[in-house]
Amino acid sequence: MAMTQIVRDILAKYEGETPGVKGNLARILMQGRLGGTGKLIILPVDQGFEHGPARSFAPNPPAYDPHYHYQLAIDAGLSAYAAPLGPLEAGADTFAGQIPTILKVNSANSLMSGTAGKDQAITATVDDALRLGCAAIGFTIYPGSDMALGMFEEIAEMRREAASVGIATVIWSYPRGEAISKDGETAIDIGAYATHIAAMLGAHIIKVKLSTDHLELGAAKAVYEDEGIDISTQAARVADCVKSAFNGRRIIIFSGGAKKGGDSVLDDARAIRDGGGNGSIIGRNCFQRPRDEAMRLLDQMVDIYLGND
Repeated sequence: MAMTQIVRDILAKYEGETPGVKGNLARILMQGRLGGTGKLIILPVDQGFEHGPARSFAPNPPAYDPHYHYQLAIDAGLSAYAAPLGPLEAGADTFAGQIPTILKVNSANSLMSGTAGKDQAITATVDDALRLGCAAIGFTIYPGSDMALGMFEEIAEMRREAASVGIATVIWSYPRGEAISKDGETAIDIGAYATHIAAMLGAHIIKVKLSTDHLELGAAKAVYEDEGIDISTQAARVADCVKSAFNGRRIIIFSGGAKKGGDSVLDDARAIRDGGGNGSIIGRNCFQRPRDEAMRLLDQMVDIYLGND
């Protein structure tokens, strides 16, 4: 497929990047049913690390098999499949070249104590991503954690290494930790700040959560109110995060979170589209459903991003 003008325009905004990085971004942007539109749907399956196998896969037992996720992403016409080292290695040969992959290079787990601090261990390398033919690495940061500065330093170095061999970087920017409340984890001022931090760290694709209209920081609340920044709808809050991604110069996608009703998932996709976001990265709301149901849901999401709904 010839590269579309939309994708050319997106790549032109990455002025400091090498042809290798831009080529791998193009692989993702041109893949699947949304290929060439500037919109993305990515399947992330790192929840087994984060939450454990039963919590992640027992609702749909075929999902215990990493091949299931590769095949689901391919058959649904998605943009990419993201996972830690083990799951990608488990299907790397069988599915080589069929869908761009993103190697999640750090992970947390649910067996740590509550006093351990919000952090993630590095569990894979840029060399692993290169060996497996990945288009990108994925890395989580926790703005708001007392461990955040170390995480920023880790991804700054890994991003430099990845770019040197033409691999793009996706940053999961998830606010949590000692500096913010539970409500603050999804507050719009914190979400926009987390978006901007990821962009400042050099993320080529930014992954954040959808925000609520809560304002966590007093100083930020004053600015939102004084400047009349609209945060009244989900689409408006998406638009605020898009502005924080260098005014739309960086690709920004939004996570689906815990499993919820299909109508809610579709409403989220409409808000992302209407707010100018680049798409969805949807895990549990996809693979915890029976395959036929997941395929129908993903088909509806594609239609939304194509403007058909």
